[in-house]
Amino acid sequence: MPRLYCNAPLSPNSTISLPPSAARHTMVLRLKEGETLTLFNGKGGEYTARIASIGKHATTAEILSFVYRESELPYRMTLVQGMPESPKMDFIIEKAVELGISHICPVELVRSVVRLTQERAERRLMRWRGIIISASEQSGRNRLAELADVCTFPEWIQKRDQQSCILLDAKAPRSLADWAKETPPQDVAILVGPEGGLTPEEESLAAAHGILPLSMGSRILRTETAGIAAASVLNALWS
Repeated sequence: MPRLYCNAPLSPNSTISLPPSAARHTMVLRLKEGETLTLFNGKGGEYTARIASIGKHATTAEILSFVYRESELPYRMTLVQGMPESPKMDFIIEKAVELGISHICPVELVRSVVRLTQERAERRLMRWRGIIISASEQSGRNRLAELADVCTFPEWIQKRDQQSCILLDAKAPRSLADWAKETPPQDVAILVGPEGGLTPEEESLAAAHGILPLSMGSRILRTETAGIAAASVLNALWS
């Protein structure tokens, strides 16, 4: 059954006009009147609906029932991603959503390849929110991951939540797996550097704020792989 995000109030025994993005999706899927689909609005749970009408300017759906189903993790994972090249960031966000990460923070570090003006950052954020919606539709999540505004590393340090935070560092003496085995499931932030990694000054700043360096083994992972691999390890050991 197709799953579509619908940014609108939903309730059983009502008929709504689908938002333009959801209506276009029904056209792409070649759905017909009378076919059923699943709608969710990010508030939790999902709704079984039936297409009531398909018109040139509007598509309506009759909401049949509410299903309380959640696929969120019992702990909150935040990905703090040093800004890589644009296609890599698209990939990172898509896979982060699929793995259950609930907060994504794009951060500019000294060695970040990309530097965004405010206008470009706003356009990227719009694009990334679209990727979050698509990945949520595909993966069965009923709540959208939160996407923070692009900020610098010192700015993120100052406003970060007081939760456990780890820095993926191939030089670290302790491994992520060992730490996860010894640590009960809890909210955690995963800090990943850009293509060139963190500078020594940034590593010192992270250490001064209690961010724990952990390794993923003897191999050095790409920036678009590291955070996803770390989230997978935590999911496997904690879930």
